[in-house]
Amino acid sequence: MLYKDLVIVNANIESGALVALDKNTGKEMWRAASLSDSWSTPLLVEIPKGGTELVVSEAKKVLGFDPDTGKELWHVNYNQHPWYGCASAVAHEGVVYAFAHNSVAIRAGGRGDITTTHTLWQKGHHCLTSPVYHEDYLYFPDGPVAFCVKADDGKEMYRERLVAKPNPDDKSDIDRPGDCYASPLVADGKIYCVSRGKGNFVLEAGPKFKQLAHNTLDADAGVCNGNPAVSSGQLLLRSDRYLYCIGKKAKP
Repeated sequence: MLYKDLVIVNANIESGALVALDKNTGKEMWRAASLSDSWSTPLLVEIPKGGTELVVSEAKKVLGFDPDTGKELWHVNYNQHPWYGCASAVAHEGVVYAFAHNSVAIRAGGRGDITTTHTLWQKGHHCLTSPVYHEDYLYFPDGPVAFCVKADDGKEMYRERLVAKPNPDDKSDIDRPGDCYASPLVADGKIYCVSRGKGNFVLEAGPKFKQLAHNTLDADAGVCNGNPAVSSGQLLLRSDRYLYCIGKKAKP
């Protein structure tokens, strides 16, 4: 990610560190070797009282750093089970939401071990994908199951299985939606959950579960692990074979 003149990379798996490089020269500016089993993308969090912190989640902790120097500012212990820090944290108004084997909400801006002082709630939700925040709720798929939890207290609003339309050409698991590795996307009041091989599930944004559609790309036998994106009213999807742009065709 970019911050001022720095490119900040979570290279924990490759080199055991969180690294900041000068964006113009590639020179290493700082290195923080504080992470363990972390695949997550760093997150910049604006503190309501002023300042910016760099937040990264890993296997057993969520950590806050000074993005200018790489100095660790705080950490929260929240995951005591053997797991991996795959999901990237999200934030809203200075509150960080992180998921691994458990889920946790943290008020950023503390110093040192803030597990007992700044943890707002901890729950048993876990997922590989990063959650998405939308109008006071967090949405995320865990395998073939969609979740919605209330952001202020972690209360589970729904836990519902995604429903795939039957595909007569798929004899192995006709109605199984499959796992979701891609993080969900909010666009046009809808939640888009892209599965690895069973298409895209469209949900209504809100605390009551409503699956609006299930769309597939039948010609593509590839696997979708990348996050979807939206640009100019068009949905961009990437599999390991193709990049798709889906939207209304412009009139000639």
